[in-house]
Amino acid sequence: MSKVDESDALHARARAFVSAFERGEAMPEAFGALAKDLADFQARHSASYARLRDARKEEIPAVPTDAFKVARVSVFDERETPIVFRTSGTTVGARGAHWFRTTATYDAGSVAFGRVALGVPREKIPVLVVGPSPRAQSDSSLTHMIARFASEMGEPAREEETYFVHDGVMDLVALDERVTRLLMARDARAPIVLGTALAFVHLLDALGEAKFRLPEKTRVMQTGGFKGKKREVDAAKLRRELARAFCLTERAIVGEYGMTELSSQFWERASGSVSGVYVEPPWARVVPVDPETLVPVRDGEIGIARIEDLLNVDSAACVLASDRVRRVASGGFELLGRAEGAPPRGCSISIDEMLGE
Repeated sequence: MSKVDESDALHARARAFVSAFERGEAMPEAFGALAKDLADFQARHSASYARLRDARKEEIPAVPTDAFKVARVSVFDERETPIVFRTSGTTVGARGAHWFRTTATYDAGSVAFGRVALGVPREKIPVLVVGPSPRAQSDSSLTHMIARFASEMGEPAREEETYFVHDGVMDLVALDERVTRLLMARDARAPIVLGTALAFVHLLDALGEAKFRLPEKTRVMQTGGFKGKKREVDAAKLRRELARAFCLTERAIVGEYGMTELSSQFWERASGSVSGVYVEPPWARVVPVDPETLVPVRDGEIGIARIEDLLNVDSAACVLASDRVRRVASGGFELLGRAEGAPPRGCSISIDEMLGE
């Protein structure tokens, strides 16, 4: 079997998890079985991953997210991976790159889990994006995901009626006109509003004390941080301000957590109250590990996030982030911010092992 055929078969198995989730059925196979087969495939075709596996003596070692800045984390070469997502620009250091042969599996998982998290019905609804179109930011995984939401969940609309940031400038007039038309339409459905934390901060600055009165059942996705940016706003404060500006309850603001190096996303639990707890789809797992030994910590303790992602078929089935997390007894995990300072020691050692240093 060729490498492409192997990849296609693994993608099909990964998408079977997504399809079963959409139908409300049991998963098609054990999580660990596919995770191991992904790691075997990646070790066979990626010398750096094979080195990491040998050095750590683990079946499924975690690749640190910082490795995506210094090494090509892919089983395919650049010619065979025409799609690349890059991490946000920071004040220092290189941008990480995640190369894709296809985004079909990524797209299926993000739309399926996002639809449930945001409570979007199968009928098309209005989608408002406080951000640029994918043509303006083609190497952003978040912009790509939002564009898929607009395409798969959104009712037909012109680009200028969907995206409200153009050439780095927010078009408040166009957004106001779109919201006004929604409110006036007799059969209008409540929209979803999608954007990054930083874009929402700029929107709030532009609004001042003014408000957009959105329909009661509107849901707002709050995602993305302020990595490498001078401007930071507390997440709880941002949630309160968005609820005020959109005339919604805080429960209408739903947090999303993802990263360029993954193909899956995590969403705040919809429990009728603002929980701050994120849950995984059936095709991903988040385990807090000790930042030095990379051994899982005890239940309730804080560690850095080791994330197994069955949709990361052609790159790394497991990644290691510098984000601090803690599992909760009711299921899911709390996101407690990034580990400050230098990368955790366990991450640095793993990068050296990948590079053979």
